Amino acid sequence: MKRNPVVPFILIMVFGIALMFLLSFKGLGDMKEVAKGEGKGTEKTETVASNPEDIYKSTCASCHGDQYQGVVGPSLKGTGLSKDEVKNILVNGKGTGMPPGLLKGDQVDTMAEWVSKLK
Repeated sequence: MKRNPVVPFILIMVFGIALMFLLSFKGLGDMKEVAKGEGKGTEKTETVASNPEDIYKSTCASCHGDQYQGVVGPSLKGTGLSKDEVKNILVNGKGTGMPPGLLKGDQVDTMAEWVSKLK
């Protein structure tokens, strides 16, 4: 008696299609629960660093280097810029390299003072 070699493949296909539909309906049910919200994890919180070193590491180090030496952006050591000039650059950006608005609120004042004092 010869067995048909196609039968196992057909069984696997049928089980696969049935599993696909089952998981799809399960996903639709889960989607409705998530849409209700139930207050779990829906609130977004953002931590804002206030220490200039922490702000630098999270926002500026990728362009200005880990030791302020400059990589893509210029070196921040001994720029000779005043606090107001640095603040203007941080708020408005400069050329095509320094994008505006990377810092928020009082971070701008903190960083402007800190960068103007770097030597």
